[in-house]
Amino acid sequence: MSERKKKTGKKEASEKVTGKTKEKTMKKVPEKTPEKKAPEKAAEKKAPEKTPEKKAPEKAAEKKAPEKTPEKKAPEKAAGTRVPKEETIEEEPKKRERVKEPEEGRRMRWGVAHIYSSYNDTIVHITDLTGAETVAKASGGMIVKADRDEATPYAAMQASFRAAQEAMDKGVRGVHIKVRAPGGHGPKTPGPGAQAAIRALARAGLRIGRIEECTPIPHDGTRRPGGRRGRRV
Repeated sequence: MSERKKKTGKKEASEKVTGKTKEKTMKKVPEKTPEKKAPEKAAEKKAPEKTPEKKAPEKAAEKKAPEKTPEKKAPEKAAGTRVPKEETIEEEPKKRERVKEPEEGRRMRWGVAHIYSSYNDTIVHITDLTGAETVAKASGGMIVKADRDEATPYAAMQASFRAAQEAMDKGVRGVHIKVRAPGGHGPKTPGPGAQAAIRALARAGLRIGRIEECTPIPHDGTRRPGGRRGRRV
């Protein structure tokens, strides 16, 4: 009996030891497993936390890129706005010059050259466009001494040069020409100095506009002198 009790006592002691060990193991296993999983979960949680941290600078860089583009465009727009300003500054003096030139031209740029050419003399008379104001005048008798040379082309040319130079000094740059003969009951055709006077005006540097012949023609006017049998020589 004593041997059986000893064996049973040993078994119970062994069972108690095994039970305690099992309890310890059971307690240790569940305690260790969550401890190992805890850092895994923490690592898992930290991993998604790090990913946005890495993306955050990428997004910041992406945001900075469009911020720089308007800064570069701003000077381009400013440069674009400056171009029309420069154009307007260049256009203003052009408009002023165009306005001033016609006013000066209407006043004294153009004149009228009245050329009277007969067989006795050639007279060049330059006036303004209205014909009321005399600018310059010259005649063949002012150039030559002999009476017979007053109507020659040379005298007419020299008279035209003198009148043109005086008119250009006073600001006239172009003339309209009116040629006439004595007309009336006298000769109806200009004398020999008419063509030479027109050429001399052009050679002097004046701009030639219209050329008109304004010889007065009578329509049943006064009686021609000389009588019925004509002039006796």
